Amino acid sequence: MEEMKSNPLGSEKISKLMVKFAVPSIIGMIVSALYNIVDQLFIGNFVGALGNAATNIAFPFSTACIALSLMFGIGGASCFNLNMGRGETKKAPYFVGNSIFALTVSGIVLMVVTLLFLKPLLLLFGSSKTVLHYAIEYVSITAIGFPFLILTTGGGHLIRADASPKMAMFCNLLGAVVNIILDAIFVPLWGMAGAAWATIIGQILSAIVVIIYLFNFKTVKLKFSHFLPKFKYLTKTASIGMASFINQLAIMLVIIILNNSLRHYGELSVYGEDIPIACSGIIMKVNQIVFSIVIGLSQGTQPIESFNYGAKNYARVKNAYKLAIVTGAVISIVAFAFFQIFPKEILGLFGKKNSNLYFEFGVKFFRMFLFFTWLNFIQPITSTFFTSIGKPVKGIILSLTRQIIFFLPPLLILPTFFGINGIFYTGPIADFMAAVVNIAFIAYEFNLMTKEQKALQK
Repeated sequence: MEEMKSNPLGSEKISKLMVKFAVPSIIGMIVSALYNIVDQLFIGNFVGALGNAATNIAFPFSTACIALSLMFGIGGASCFNLNMGRGETKKAPYFVGNSIFALTVSGIVLMVVTLLFLKPLLLLFGSSKTVLHYAIEYVSITAIGFPFLILTTGGGHLIRADASPKMAMFCNLLGAVVNIILDAIFVPLWGMAGAAWATIIGQILSAIVVIIYLFNFKTVKLKFSHFLPKFKYLTKTASIGMASFINQLAIMLVIIILNNSLRHYGELSVYGEDIPIACSGIIMKVNQIVFSIVIGLSQGTQPIESFNYGAKNYARVKNAYKLAIVTGAVISIVAFAFFQIFPKEILGLFGKKNSNLYFEFGVKFFRMFLFFTWLNFIQPITSTFFTSIGKPVKGIILSLTRQIIFFLPPLLILPTFFGINGIFYTGPIADFMAAVVNIAFIAYEFNLMTKEQKALQK
């Protein structure tokens, strides 16, 4: 109870805590999305549509990095805050140390696997022969940065759990600013390779700052023994972060299948096999900026939800979730309006010398595929909520709703009847159905918390 009173997570106004934690988290997530967007902007204008298609083919690698960083980063942060909320201050630092160990090792393993099997992986991801050269040139360099990207992204969640959201934001912001500056210098000179080197230099600098901070943790003092891998801490961390991990893996799987479908059905249409992949890559990454804001909101609520759920203060848990949902709705509706009104103008930022077919496909993809994007905010906020309160199974189920359960079946079936237009219909179907299921889950969970709160008051 004393910890509850002294820790601002348990006493400070929810809206004030949301600003403190969510705003830096949102900025950090936007910055992470900018790593890919900035590359697309410069590559589109100095290399061309094939270069943009190559970065879309390479995108599953970035998603794999995010998946690992979220599993051990969000998992470790949630476990740390849950244990601090329960007053278990001796146990909590082991989750931080073991998370850092797991982030480091997983990054190195992913880098080695990628470099060993690069060409077959790119072909699996949907690369055409004309795009393959650009993709190999890009990923053979960016793979070197995987350990740094994973440590930076995952470490940011641990820093945020240590009540330092501004430092977490700075770590991401540093890398993005360096990336943008170097893109402007390197891409006109070296094309795809220049974009890749600009990206990893920014990631390395960010990782250095994260490492320095993590060895000067504020809330608890980290000792060498906390970093030694222990099965019970690693498995608990992974289980709590599994929902976020599976969500990202699902995104990766969807991107791979979507790229292959776009290539196959694009070849059978007037657009050809490269235009659909290039356009969809740009549009998905533009949408990722909006999605990053929503994910930043959900991550900003994580320390508040975890601590108060551990302290059995369910009213504060509900209020944090509700505030995130309302904010996410406003942001998503504004984004939907922009996507419907200005699709061609947005595409034009990524290269103005593209064909009429390129813009025709891109406008249709924006307006049809993202038609229910204004509902898409519900799934990540709700999925992260269940992870934050230590119910990863529900979080995993909700992570799978949009990306796997409601997206893949229409993606595999509808194009066989409607050709490439069938791909456009899959997005709104998945977004709508996922929103319905997530609303049902959160309504049931709120009802359970209300009953438990009443029982505690008796």
